[in-house]
Amino acid sequence: MTEPLQSPPAGPLCTKASERRSLRRVFVRDLELMASVGVYELEKRYEQRIVVSVDLLVVDDYDGQSDNLSAVLDYSSVVSGIRSIIESGHTNLLETLAERIAQRCLSDRRVMRAVVRLEKPDIVPGCRTVGIEIAREQS
Repeated sequence: MTEPLQSPPAGPLCTKASERRSLRRVFVRDLELMASVGVYELEKRYEQRIVVSVDLLVVDDYDGQSDNLSAVLDYSSVVSGIRSIIESGHTNLLETLAERIAQRCLSDRRVMRAVVRLEKPDIVPGCRTVGIEIAREQS
């Protein structure tokens, strides 16, 4: 069985010997939503349950003192963005949906890497889940 894609562990990232940045992981795991996704007629006719997980590697500018939400990447805004994309209409491919979610996450300049996992738990009888996972990085 293939292991899921993993983000590098949180810690210092060296871009140059003299430049270090701290990183933080922000994640949303197993967000269950109803979505209109799929290429088959039945999938186009009825919404189906999908499970969304994202793992974001974020530049950590947080000073450790400020208790202000604007100082960090708010995971509730990540969830809102995912919901907005899924509610925007039918998508044929999970791959397309994953790309849209990754791009939304990477639109925040602090997000260096986004791993997006989408699962369809109810589509293949006898199988717990099927799906895809992508990893995208800031250009």
